[in-house]
Amino acid sequence: MGDGGTRRYGLLQDLLLMVVSSVSMYYIAKSVVSHLPLGGDPDKEQHEQARVKAVANLRRLNKSRDDQDSEDDSRGSKDKSRRPRSEDLVLDQYESQIAMEVVAPEDIPVGFDDIGGLDDIIEELKESVIYPLTMPHLYSHSSSLLAAPSGVLLYGPPGCGKTMLAKALAHESGACFINLHISTLTEKWYGDSNKLVRAVFSLARKLQPSIVFIDEIDAVLGQRRSGEHEASGMVKAEFMTLWDGLTSSNQNGLPAQIMILGATNRIQDIDEAILRRMPKKFPVSLPTRSQRKRILELLLNDTKTDSDNFDIEYLTRVMAGMSGSDIKEACRDAAMVPVREFIKEQRNRGVSMSGVRPEAVRGIMTEDFFGRKGGTQSIQKNHARQSAKRAPKRIDTVEEVEASSDEYEDVDDENDVPIVD
Repeated sequence: MGDGGTRRYGLLQDLLLMVVSSVSMYYIAKSVVSHLPLGGDPDKEQHEQARVKAVANLRRLNKSRDDQDSEDDSRGSKDKSRRPRSEDLVLDQYESQIAMEVVAPEDIPVGFDDIGGLDDIIEELKESVIYPLTMPHLYSHSSSLLAAPSGVLLYGPPGCGKTMLAKALAHESGACFINLHISTLTEKWYGDSNKLVRAVFSLARKLQPSIVFIDEIDAVLGQRRSGEHEASGMVKAEFMTLWDGLTSSNQNGLPAQIMILGATNRIQDIDEAILRRMPKKFPVSLPTRSQRKRILELLLNDTKTDSDNFDIEYLTRVMAGMSGSDIKEACRDAAMVPVREFIKEQRNRGVSMSGVRPEAVRGIMTEDFFGRKGGTQSIQKNHARQSAKRAPKRIDTVEEVEASSDEYEDVDDENDVPIVD
């Protein structure tokens, strides 16, 4: 009797130990597996951060749109359509990543008035891009042919203002501007790049009218070759299908108010199918003589100059062959010369720099553009050429300088010819 009770007690004890061990092993395994990147999203935290940033970014866009809508109401606009607010949008993880690239117009401090020498292109951009996108009721009422183009390409040498034009277009248009970076479309997981491309167009469709800007577009949508990687070809095919394919129109069969804006200095490397989808192509070439003068006037507008020793006409000539970016750097170097001289003079006199007045610094002179060894080589060579021609003849008055301006050789003949594709 005693042996049977002991046996039953031992059996219950073994069963209890097995149950407790099984339950313990279950919770331990569950805890370990939950921390492994097997059953969940390994980038969950990154995607959550992207979602929070995207919501904050779109909220800023809503603020600018509310201001624009209130201005339209004050002007008595009859267009009652309103673009959706970010609170009304449901974004997936890929659209949230793209939404981080949305730029609010007030965040871009560049307007068309800040660009010199490209008045013809600016006016064409206003008529063919900004007005059809922002006032579709006015253009579609006349003809469907007046709709905004599906793509616009800015091409030309580096430093001539292509990216600056895109910034001004984003600021002036008021449309949703998506500044798409190449790194945004690059993912380590196979197929995610295609989903990001689809997210670009789905988000742009939700926020239309929209402008998608791709700088150095030849690196993303270059010519398709037989030896390129499969993933790259799939991204290009996905992009072209969504851009101008069966799903590129809205529910009413009308083209979506989405425009792709590209900039490149290697137009020959862009795929022909991409060029066909960009009917508007604007060559942004090296500035001509009149354009260089306008650029100088804009850059030196708030800079102190020495009126007796500053000849903008001469600078316009010797800067032939320079891009807008080169001219800006030349002006920056020249503006540093008076400051550098003033600091050196005050240090030699033993004067503390804390009590120095900025008004005591002299203005920029013409010679300040040619004194630095690290300056642009073209302006140095053109200045040496002009100095050699002017050496036999001494000019004493400003009137004689202006009268002799026709004697200078303007090495700008080749640069006046626009770039052709």
